[in-house]
Amino acid sequence: MQVPLIDKINGFPPVTESRKDGILAVGGELSATLLLSAYEKGIFPWYNPGEMIMWWSPEIRGVIHLDGLKKHKSMRNELNKKRYNVTYDTCFEKVIRACAQDPRGAEKGDDAGTWIGEEMIEAYTGLHRIGMAHSVEVWLEDELVGGLYGVSIGRMFFGESMFSKSTNASKVGLFHLAEKLKNWDFGPIDCQMMNSHIETLGAVPISREAFGVVLKKYLTAGETIKGPWTE
Repeated sequence: MQVPLIDKINGFPPVTESRKDGILAVGGELSATLLLSAYEKGIFPWYNPGEMIMWWSPEIRGVIHLDGLKKHKSMRNELNKKRYNVTYDTCFEKVIRACAQDPRGAEKGDDAGTWIGEEMIEAYTGLHRIGMAHSVEVWLEDELVGGLYGVSIGRMFFGESMFSKSTNASKVGLFHLAEKLKNWDFGPIDCQMMNSHIETLGAVPISREAFGVVLKKYLTAGETIKGPWTE
């Protein structure tokens, strides 16, 4: 099945036209306008540096319901210790670059960090500057030891990547984010591709059609809370 190029006039093809592997279209650019339009339709970019931009809408989507995070005994103990400090939107570029370098950063099932190139970093840092992309930073004293980043529209948070340099650091950041989003009446966190890593965190698979229903409900459930989310 041939993958269509993005039509500059009409935009993306219907998500139901995705290939079996989830690829919907190629081409275009990582402009803020096109990125936000993609997320609103349940589409996201994922490609290696040097390749054409590939846009995805998989048949099976991974999402984390805000009450569905798995809190194992070790995680409960970690949260009770309170040894980490969590902040928001204080060093977005550091977080995304750390995600790109994380040797375990295979959230989408690819080799660690290979898909987060300079073009991606520049694009999402641009979204951060206009208040649409957010970072969660986890600190051990003065050292950044974990975090994650994603895009927020309406009452949806689209997770992109996470990293950890200390035990459970990224998980602590995720738990803190879930609590914040819960207080704001957000829908489930979009994890994009379902895989074994996010399943250990509590992600569950839903169909593309079901994800479309989630988007329709939560994208319009409230005004977008632009950044910074710094507390």
